Amino acid sequence: MPRCDLRMPRLYVDAALYEGASVALDASQAHYLGDVLRLKTGDSVLAFNGRDGEWRGTLASAGKRRLTLAIGTRSRPQSDALDLHYMFAPLKHARLDYMAQKAVEMGASRLQPVLTRHAQVARVNLERMRGNAIEAAEQCGILTVPEIRAPVSLQQMIAELEPARVLVFCDEEAEVKDPIAALAQARSARRAQPLALAVLVGPEGGFAPEERAALLQLPNALRLALGPRLLRADTAAVAALALVGAVLGDWR
Repeated sequence: MPRCDLRMPRLYVDAALYEGASVALDASQAHYLGDVLRLKTGDSVLAFNGRDGEWRGTLASAGKRRLTLAIGTRSRPQSDALDLHYMFAPLKHARLDYMAQKAVEMGASRLQPVLTRHAQVARVNLERMRGNAIEAAEQCGILTVPEIRAPVSLQQMIAELEPARVLVFCDEEAEVKDPIAALAQARSARRAQPLALAVLVGPEGGFAPEERAALLQLPNALRLALGPRLLRADTAAVAALALVGAVLGDWR
């Protein structure tokens, strides 16, 4: 697939994209392109919607402080996202923003907050999280924006998890072993089929004993230590997703 031209501004839109289409931009998009980036009528922008690939568009005026994108040729076809669900105990705003952005950059196709006994936060601003996901996709050349799910309890997450999905759950109580070797073993056991993956990072207070026991009962659960040092939850997210991407995901 052609690489993204990161020198050109990228914009996520919800409209259908095809040659000759005219896409109306909302006020925040018009402000970003016109006032922040200082683009002018006739300047080029790359547009994507997660369905139709990436397209070259040209800014056009549609009246006072209103802009549209005139869609030209397609620059990249749509690609399939990695089947990777990132599940996490919610964090406070700034660290949750960071974690959501990094999960998107690492290829997550779904962001799922999970409420556990020792979680620090019970509420999640889903619109804010979606905004961070869109921004990360725009800036990093990603063609899809992950699904944003409402928070569920750990018990509900376990009940709804597909039996075939490999769940990598990061646990500071696990024995510290080579995580790459553990993941490679899971890969070799399922070499003939693509993997549906999930990564779970719990709260900084850790999993309660009954939560850990319930996770270990799952048929495709892989308990993983992320090394000899205790990591904060947002750091653990990057470490875990990097390991999974390298051994089980689409980095291979």
